[in-house]
Amino acid sequence: MRLVIDTARRQDAPALAHALLAAWLETYPRPSAGIDEAWIREHRGDAVDDDGIAQWERFVEDTGRRPAHSFCRVVRRGDAIVGFLCGRRDEETTLGPMYLLRQAQGQGIGHQLMAAFLDWAGDAPVRLWVTAYNERAVGFYRRYGFEDTGERHLWRDRLPNIRMCRPGGPS
Repeated sequence: MRLVIDTARRQDAPALAHALLAAWLETYPRPSAGIDEAWIREHRGDAVDDDGIAQWERFVEDTGRRPAHSFCRVVRRGDAIVGFLCGRRDEETTLGPMYLLRQAQGQGIGHQLMAAFLDWAGDAPVRLWVTAYNERAVGFYRRYGFEDTGERHLWRDRLPNIRMCRPGGPS
């Protein structure tokens, strides 16, 4: 079944929440750092509870009301959401979260999502956080001109993240 990029809708909130948790379970386990399925479910399992789904509903509604401020595209395979890219424009433009489940990777859909996001972002500098050991994602962002700023954050005292920034200007 083919992959399709679409604008997120309010009714996508539960599927977005479950795709987020599934992506974490695929991407972040690192037993040597104490990051396993149980740790992920303890710290991100709330993504799929009522409050987590309500947060997605509010964000998706905001993208409809204020499309110049919020961005969210989903990747659909049939009725399933297998990826997404979201962003915001406040004092700065931020990218994230962005996830593609393994079944959607390696097919060019990430590049299409990024092209749509960068078109939305325009000439603004864009900042993001990425997990340091997610080398595939770090390389992906580098291909789009993102550079490591040197800023670091240890999420929940275990998950090492690096800040990346793409300078402003024409893409």
